[in-house]
Amino acid sequence: MAAKYSAKLIETVQSANTYRLGLDLAATCINANLPAVYVADVLDVTRASIHSWFRGGAIRFSRREKIETFIRLVEEDTKKGLLPAKNLRDARAYLGDMIGRPIKASK
Repeated sequence: MAAKYSAKLIETVQSANTYRLGLDLAATCINANLPAVYVADVLDVTRASIHSWFRGGAIRFSRREKIETFIRLVEEDTKKGLLPAKNLRDARAYLGDMIGRPIKASK
C-alpha cells in the first residue's frame, strides 16, 4: 500500500523559493493525491528517482518533456474536478487511463 506524502516533503515543496521541475512535480502529485509509486510507473522510472526529484534532485534532459506533459495533464484534470483522487484505487485507475494500461503496484 502506498504511503501518504510526509509533512516534511509537503513543507519542503511549499517553502521552495526557486523553481525546480521535481518540486513542481511533487506539488502536482500532492495536490492531485497521486502516490509516487504509481507516478513512477507512469513516467517509467523507479520510485527512488521520483523521491529524489521531489526533493530537488537532478532530472535528465531526456525525461523533462514527459514530466512537463504529465504535470500539465494532471493540472488540467484538477481544474476540471477529476482530481484529487479520493483513494488509492481511484488514483491507480486515473493514471492507468492516462497511459492506456494498468498501473503496476511498485517498481
